[in-house]
Amino acid sequence: MKYRLSFADLNLLSEDIIEVIIDEGVEFSLEMMDEYDQFLSQHFHHDFGVLINRVHQYSYSYEVQLSIASHENLKAIGVVNYSEQSKRSTEKIKKLRAMDGWNLQEFSGVEMGWQKAFSWLQQELEKLKVS
Repeated sequence: MKYRLSFADLNLLSEDIIEVIIDEGVEFSLEMMDEYDQFLSQHFHHDFGVLINRVHQYSYSYEVQLSIASHENLKAIGVVNYSEQSKRSTEKIKKLRAMDGWNLQEFSGVEMGWQKAFSWLQQELEKLKVS
């Protein structure tokens, strides 16, 4: 199932994995994060994972960097990077939020990264169901 936010496309890949594709050139703001969080709260009342598909170049406001991915049911984040710039951006946020202990894995989009990310998210969520 596909959904559209004002700044991104969301694809429900399974009952517990959502793919996020943010539009080209966007600066992800607090208002956008509120819209995104509201969507997640409406659609996920259980543990879930996010596949961030960075096919476009975009940035995050500093406030968003400090608060993104803090939804209580979010258990795993797979990020597919297609460029060095997006890889650096992902690593910057990962470093900034290191104390949060995110279950985040990065994948290269040029090396079958999307499929690897999706498989990894499925495995991570399956581990939660077993325990």
